Amino acid sequence: NMGNNELGRKDNIHRMSVSTEELQLMLGCGRKTAMYIGTEAGARLDVGKRVLWVVDKVQEYISAKSL
Repeated sequence: NMGNNELGRKDNIHRMSVSTEELQLMLGCGRKTAMYIGTEAGARLDVGKRVLWVVDKVQEYISAKSL
């Protein structure tokens, strides 16, 4: 089960994408705000029924907004 894979949860590994819940933790905000930022960043990645968020796109968006 990839969802509980210890390797995928280690902090020292750069993850290319994260779940909505993980995005909330990364950004320190609620679900609605995290989804808004992810969508504005063009970071939404639909994989079957799952929604993932591309970390690099979110980081680029945040960096550009904070200039």
